Amino acid sequence: MAYNRRSRLITQGVARSPNRAMLRAVGFGDGDFDKPIVGVANGHSTMNPCNAGIQPLVERAVAALEQAGAKPQTFGFPTVTDGIGMGTEGMKYSLVSREVIADAIETAVNGQLMDGVLCVGGCDKNMPGSMMAMARINVPGIFVYAGTIKPGHWKGQTLTIVSPFEAVGAFCAGKMSEEDFAGIERNACPSVGACGGQYTANTMSSSFEALGMSLLGSSQMASPDAEKADSAAASARVLFEAIKRDLKPRDIITRKSIENAVALVMATGGSTNAVLHYLAIANAAGVKWTIDDFERVRRKVPVLCDLKPSGRFVAVDFHRAGGVPQVLKMLLANGVLHGECMTIHGRTMAEMLKDVPAEPRADQEVIRPWSKPLYREGHLTILKGNLSPEGCVAKITGLKSTSITGPARVFDSEPAALKAILAKRIKAGDVIVIRYEGPKGGPGMQEMLAPTSALIGQGLGESVGLLTDGRFSGGTWGMVVGHVAPEAYAGGAIALVKEGDSITIDAKKRLIQLNVSAKELAARRKKWKAPKPRYTRGLLAKYMKLVSTASRGAITDSEA
Repeated sequence: MAYNRRSRLITQGVARSPNRAMLRAVGFGDGDFDKPIVGVANGHSTMNPCNAGIQPLVERAVAALEQAGAKPQTFGFPTVTDGIGMGTEGMKYSLVSREVIADAIETAVNGQLMDGVLCVGGCDKNMPGSMMAMARINVPGIFVYAGTIKPGHWKGQTLTIVSPFEAVGAFCAGKMSEEDFAGIERNACPSVGACGGQYTANTMSSSFEALGMSLLGSSQMASPDAEKADSAAASARVLFEAIKRDLKPRDIITRKSIENAVALVMATGGSTNAVLHYLAIANAAGVKWTIDDFERVRRKVPVLCDLKPSGRFVAVDFHRAGGVPQVLKMLLANGVLHGECMTIHGRTMAEMLKDVPAEPRADQEVIRPWSKPLYREGHLTILKGNLSPEGCVAKITGLKSTSITGPARVFDSEPAALKAILAKRIKAGDVIVIRYEGPKGGPGMQEMLAPTSALIGQGLGESVGLLTDGRFSGGTWGMVVGHVAPEAYAGGAIALVKEGDSITIDAKKRLIQLNVSAKELAARRKKWKAPKPRYTRGLLAKYMKLVSTASRGAITDSEA
């Protein structure tokens, strides 16, 4: 077996002696120097339930790699948990952490010339950060999801992490008792694992199966369950075989496989954040993929899964109903999945799905038959107009009406908007504008789960529009539009909106329009001045200088 990185370096030439000497200190013996060194990158953290269950998975993967004949070496990467940081300054680091994770994994694997890498992550940015790193490094790699949390329960209600956010709005509006408010908070998160609906973590993990970079059938398992640890060991064995065949991420991550992943996102009603993340993953893999490609896929892929936040079921229900393999087979059978794409298993997607039935089981309601979808087209719509000429993202599932025209209620930060919502200053028919929260302006594109959940809790989710140059949580639903680009800090039209201006959001027409004349907007632009940066030192300041517009994925490693 021939390996072309560290394993070759330590057995040839003058490098042999010092490399061996240092590696002996960490447990290498004479028989280990010809084995492939496989990094086991992980985001284990006791700070959050998403990542607190990772260590047992790492141990199973390490044991499986050793048994297969590799020499595994573990290292960590940092993680930021959106549900804990939401609504605080800490949330500014969430999207930034995606870049930090990618850089950290690249640094460790390339700096130590590892022959492969197995990445284990739980919270939202762990997935895209890991995938971006694997695409950049392009040594054999696989992603292992830490698993979903189990649903909580209170008085017969199924709970997820979004439940306490919505409870804040309901409690402040006088629509919920203190007993129920406390009961929801105490029971929403009963185990380790990432947020339980088809929010960002479960969206990205499930899409990695469709991409071909995760073990098929592994992404919706509950973190505490034995099958999750078993899947980590199985993933390690699959990776070892990929190393033997020299099957690399860029052999798997192609334009067609990204289209497969996005089709899965659409079919499952996944998070708006998938738009940012797949733009970034494509960039890392050197694949041509633009924001308009999401709209192309949306038009041909129906929403097949009745999953939270706008639906009824959670990830463990999805898994029991047949999970990602079932949906992928339905997409394949109906001509909207590229079955010829290679997977990390070393077989094509069509070969992997050969024994999966073309229609879902009749004894479940999570996955709809192809003939009876929840929606005939996908739910993530790319809108354009004078407010966002580069494009922005609307999530339209669960809405009775997909258009609104109303007066702008303008806020220059998320906290200012939330304060107004909780004070009941927002009325049905209003269109909330939250700006200077974009990639540079925030910096970091905070998620607006607190304001949107407060609106839902007050019963305004379908009657109030909200648009922002920031992001939304995967748990958000309602008349919401995010990633407005160009952002306010860069002088985008969203910076020119005044209180009371008429704004139209129309998902069917794919339109986001500020109903103000071009002449008036030109006059306002002459008076506009960019605000001073919120940070001038440290990581956030560096991010502001490097980050691209959201329409290109808010990336920091684009070519000049």
